[in-house]
Amino acid sequence: MARSRGTELAQLLLGTFDAMVDEVVAGLAEQGHPGVRPGHEFALTAIDAGATTASALGRHLGVSKQAAAKTVAALTQLGYTTTTPDPTDGRRQLLQVTPRGHEMMTLGAALFDRIHARWSHQLGTRAVAGLESTLKQLTSD
Repeated sequence: MARSRGTELAQLLLGTFDAMVDEVVAGLAEQGHPGVRPGHEFALTAIDAGATTASALGRHLGVSKQAAAKTVAALTQLGYTTTTPDPTDGRRQLLQVTPRGHEMMTLGAALFDRIHARWSHQLGTRAVAGLESTLKQLTSD
């Protein structure tokens, strides 16, 4: 069967993303944050930016309310979020990122920046900037 260049490109992009995230997750575990999954940092960033309910988080992440609720439960169990009753609607719980959650986000960002710096050193700053520009063009609406 003939090889698909599109499939190969998708596998390269996914493999690169997986390698980057795996390195960050391992680094977080080494720095006192075991049990973090790749989507946790993205969810915390969304909560910190205003996705204060499971429904809003689900919409922001493009997942179901049930999937968002599972993520919230995991984040709360890890000590990264807390919930408080919504003063305007007693049926809703409002999400907040805890200081531990902010610490994990800061460490995660630093680990991603370290990978970016390493790639810039290996490939050259212009090459990485070109890659970023190209990926932005491909993902813009």
